[in-house]
Amino acid sequence: MRKFENYDASLKVLREAPSQDLSNEFVLGGVIDKFSLQFELGWKLLKALLAYEGSSVSATGSPRDILKEAFRYYDFMDDALWLSMLRDRNNTAHVYDARAARRLADTVIGVYLPEFERLRDGLLARYGAMLMEPDAAAAMTSHDVE
Repeated sequence: MRKFENYDASLKVLREAPSQDLSNEFVLGGVIDKFSLQFELGWKLLKALLAYEGSSVSATGSPRDILKEAFRYYDFMDDALWLSMLRDRNNTAHVYDARAARRLADTVIGVYLPEFERLRDGLLARYGAMLMEPDAAAAMTSHDVE
């Protein structure tokens, strides 16, 4: 499934954040950008999986709606963390000073990265090989996997 593959590939890049020079503002900006991308890939993956599960919310739901619906299906998700991620993702355009950027980067590394990993692992446990197979998209409509 392409959406899972994209999520997983992006997560591999984000895993490198702890080993980077976080005193460099350019690097901080990169960590924040990678976090925003990972969050986008995450909620869109959930949207596709909710469509597969038959949830009507997946057809028109906002990121918040998709997350709230996902909490009903996936008990391994920490709802408070995902809503915090949504808020931080929405506010990333307003992070202007280095201290705020460093706080967000530290949160991404220490709190959000493990939650992204938990989502990956939980989805693999639930759907197994279907997520790893390129042809798994056949089980879903082309609209849900693109």
